[in-house]
Amino acid sequence: MCGRYTITATLDELLERYGVHDTPIQNYRANFNAAPTQMLPVVINDENNNFLELMKWGLIPSWAKDPKIAFKTINARAETVAEKPAFRTSIRRKRCIIPACSFYEWKNVGANKQPMRITLKIG
Repeated sequence: MCGRYTITATLDELLERYGVHDTPIQNYRANFNAAPTQMLPVVINDENNNFLELMKWGLIPSWAKDPKIAFKTINARAETVAEKPAFRTSIRRKRCIIPACSFYEWKNVGANKQPMRITLKIG
């Protein structure tokens, strides 16, 4: 899983794509460097309707004493997410959709790392 992504769709595009009729989000703008701890749009569902809201990227498990653990819980492996204490309750009960238009992976280039933006092939 990536540590940075982009969300470049307009608010109207997000509302239409996820069947959301209204949102409390004000002053939304594209983000080409969505990062942990930022407030980002997510889609949640109450079993009847989808809602688009801003939430902070990072998971703070119920047992955590320090909210800084959210920096360490931005990614989960599909193979072990149901077993790991930090994720197993949330994966069963607290799910959402994170709209993303692309994501970044890092490539080693000599002594440096270069971000590589990955998008869907269109056309």
